[in-house]
Amino acid sequence: MDVGPHRDLTGELASAIRKKTKLHFGLYHSLFEFFHPLYLQDKRNNFKTQKFVMEKTGPELYEIVNKYKPEYVWSDGQWEALSQYWNSTQFLAWLYNESPVKDIVVTNDRWGNDTLCKHGGVLTCNDRYNPKKLVKRKWENSMTLDRTHWGCRKEAVLADFLTMDELIQTIAETVSCNGNILMNVAPTWDGRIPPIYEERLRQLGLTTNTTSFVLIRDVERGCLPFRIFNTGEALVLYTSKKGTDGVNVYAIVLDWPKNGLIRLGAPIPTAKTKVEFLGYDGSVHFKATLGQSSMTIDVSSISFNEMPCDWAWTFKLTHLKKLKLK
Repeated sequence: MDVGPHRDLTGELASAIRKKTKLHFGLYHSLFEFFHPLYLQDKRNNFKTQKFVMEKTGPELYEIVNKYKPEYVWSDGQWEALSQYWNSTQFLAWLYNESPVKDIVVTNDRWGNDTLCKHGGVLTCNDRYNPKKLVKRKWENSMTLDRTHWGCRKEAVLADFLTMDELIQTIAETVSCNGNILMNVAPTWDGRIPPIYEERLRQLGLTTNTTSFVLIRDVERGCLPFRIFNTGEALVLYTSKKGTDGVNVYAIVLDWPKNGLIRLGAPIPTAKTKVEFLGYDGSVHFKATLGQSSMTIDVSSISFNEMPCDWAWTFKLTHLKKLKLK
């Protein structure tokens, strides 16, 4: 407001999102600043003083919550000091008990170098965290399209960015293991989205996987929200979502099988089980052994020009036997 465009850009963004979309509004906040003199002074004192916390970053946190009412407070910059230095427990107690968003707010786990991957509503653990196994506690994969950097780099070359295959697999792995994906796109200094980022976002929007990237929250009642390396040629990941007639399971095939047969080793079919190839108008044939974890989908008759997308193919499975996760 004082040194920039003299506009409350954060307030304008919050207002626009709430008025024009159904999205939840959250804010990123860095606890520390690399070169702030008060922070450097506290650091020289081995964080036994808290001038930076008391005069700058602490009041700032209370201000943005009271003013913008974010539903997600994404904290960062915690790694050099304990949560005690940052007064994190005091702030979080206020946030969850007295703040204007106390009944709806979500936080991550970056509130001190003693809290990472231990405390918080959502665990981030580290940048690009991807355990590749089912984690029952909600977690988040905070990643970038640039393989190594979060900002926009003029010297970056094409090989520095995730390919579409890699991006789809990362998202599918994350969601199928009960995680959220946080995908960073770095704008230029004047606010433009570089073409490589725009291309990836447009390609992502053209896939047929949007529905399958929504994981049912109650994993005890859901079906198969975990990663499976099946016995055939294709790598398959599963997600699930509540439908009108029960739980729909989505099998995301990351590698198209050379022999035209996709073997699913996890779903247990029933006599009513149906299989739909998302984005494909025709029907697909499958064989199954009732009551056993054995299904084979035959896609050998589907020609190349009938494929609904170029990356990751999703099959919707309905009327499966319900499973409880162990």
